[in-house]
Amino acid sequence: MRPRLLIIMAVVLGIALIIPAAYARLDDGGTGTGTEASVPTPAPSPPLPPPPPTLAYAPVSVPFEGEFFSWALMDRQTNTISGAENLAETSSTESMIKVWFAADYLNQLGDESLSKGMRYAISTLIRDSDDDAANLLYREVGRSATIDRMISTCGLTDTKPGTVPGYIGWWSFTQMSPRDAVRLGDCIADGTAAGPRWTDFLLDEMSQVRGTTATDDQTARSGGGRWGIIDGLPESITSQSPVGMKNGWTALSYDGNWHVNCLAVNDQWSLAVMMRYPQQNGLDYGAQTCASVATQLVTPQPGAALKVPQQPTGEDH
Repeated sequence: MRPRLLIIMAVVLGIALIIPAAYARLDDGGTGTGTEASVPTPAPSPPLPPPPPTLAYAPVSVPFEGEFFSWALMDRQTNTISGAENLAETSSTESMIKVWFAADYLNQLGDESLSKGMRYAISTLIRDSDDDAANLLYREVGRSATIDRMISTCGLTDTKPGTVPGYIGWWSFTQMSPRDAVRLGDCIADGTAAGPRWTDFLLDEMSQVRGTTATDDQTARSGGGRWGIIDGLPESITSQSPVGMKNGWTALSYDGNWHVNCLAVNDQWSLAVMMRYPQQNGLDYGAQTCASVATQLVTPQPGAALKVPQQPTGEDH
């Protein structure tokens, strides 16, 4: 019996030696070294880049001295409108409405070719705010009928013909609210106003408005209109996509006020600022007010100084 006992003991001892060795191979990944396997630590995910700057609602503080001041901002991604508490109150459009005459004419033109003469009229109407070109297009689109089409086409709720005695029927005295002005900007930018063929052409013209508030850039029948909102936007916004614009401005004798309106639109937003204030404050007062509103709506707020006019350069229309 002793040899059999020795055999059993040998078998048991062999098993005892095999099991630890097997565990050692499992622990070290099968290398037999008995060391623990290293597990790579995943690299941390890089932080998401911040969204590009845009305009979004924020409280606006403007030390305004005048009869009327209001503004509105449309988020064109969500179709929401925000702004001043009185964003539904109206003032005369002045030259701001001219861009609609161009849009209405182009929409009616449809797939027909645009004549050289009418192309020039539209270009000078928008780029130079030319009154003679505006009157030509106003006649072409049916005079007051075009105002009715603007209201219905763009879903305007506050706009109506002017009622100032002595100016009844003048297109420049059409009453519009900032809320409706941003709707007009959106209506132009989304292609509803001018139609699919001509929208890009119209927006391109609006991005090439030229001239400043300086006296040399202002004449009796036209004037430089590249000021206001555009001056309050940082390069981080203006470089994303072209900014279309059409301002309106007139010093009116019947109430002794400047009537100044700023309208600008791009892919993300539509912004309007409208005001009336004493003529002695000058055109630059209105231009700087528009710029200030735009600057305060930039998000995220830039750390660098923005291109906002600091000194008056002129006050004649």
